[in-house]
Amino acid sequence: MGSLGIFFLAALSVGGIAWVFLYPILSGERKAEKRMETVAKAAPTTRVSRGATRSRRDAVEATLKEFEERQKKHKSPPLNIRINQAGLSWTKQQFILISAGVGFVMFMLGLMLGPGLVPAIAIGFAGAFGLPRWLLSFLKKRREAKFLEAFPDAVDIIVRGVKAGLPLLDCIKMITVEAPEPLKSEFRVIVETQAIGMPLGEACAKLYERTPLPEANFFGIVVAIQQKAGGNLSEALGNLSRVLRDRKKMKAKIKAMSQEAKASAAIIGSLPIAVMTLVYLSSPGYISLLFTEPLGHLMLAGSAGWMMMGVLVMRKMINFDF
Repeated sequence: MGSLGIFFLAALSVGGIAWVFLYPILSGERKAEKRMETVAKAAPTTRVSRGATRSRRDAVEATLKEFEERQKKHKSPPLNIRINQAGLSWTKQQFILISAGVGFVMFMLGLMLGPGLVPAIAIGFAGAFGLPRWLLSFLKKRREAKFLEAFPDAVDIIVRGVKAGLPLLDCIKMITVEAPEPLKSEFRVIVETQAIGMPLGEACAKLYERTPLPEANFFGIVVAIQQKAGGNLSEALGNLSRVLRDRKKMKAKIKAMSQEAKASAAIIGSLPIAVMTLVYLSSPGYISLLFTEPLGHLMLAGSAGWMMMGVLVMRKMINFDF
């Protein structure tokens, strides 16, 4: 079983390397990033001689360049920012200590189960560096989903308040009372940041740093441009609310239309494992050679690698970005 565990860990390592280096290519993330960079580049415009129009255009261009630079800086945020994005109140030192504790527990479990010292070290390494960061990613996505669920309603509250003649800051304060979490806490940070002297447009722009979503970025851009260049804020935010709701509807439609493909991919991916389990339960001697012979170990490792490649290809086929 020791050699079997080593072969499985080797297959898992190969799959992890393939996931790191091949997934961005297969999932289309690099193509999507290139498309976003192409769209983000501002087309050259001719200067207008009128002073007011020129100053407004300069302010808008400066704001957009500032946001573009900020997005480039936050593509790979440090650990403490990722902890905040997940909605946790841990410090960086606490997260490192918890990760070390999880890794030690996994290492001791590996030793107790008896696969050997090297597999136990690999299990502890995965527990210390893989499991906590996966948990951060899971909590971050769940928090972002809750934010997107309530964000269009919050923008509508701001639009109605601005149309009624209330200042923008008072409308944001209403969200800190009525909106659900995590929207309430995020807008409370905006109010507190503005209270210590930061301009409201810049305080709204920092929402993207804590919640890295295109919707939050749109809101920050609209408010920052209005604060610097002026304009009808209620109309701009009304258009933003309409865009947010259209994106939400499109996301739900894509999710509903892709459920059949995802179910088929899950069945195809789990079928080999289910068949192997049924054969092992019905005829253990027939399949035991895969676990007792070195050639069987190599076949299992190769099968795991091919399965990983197949899962990545199927994921690319059903990964719909918009």
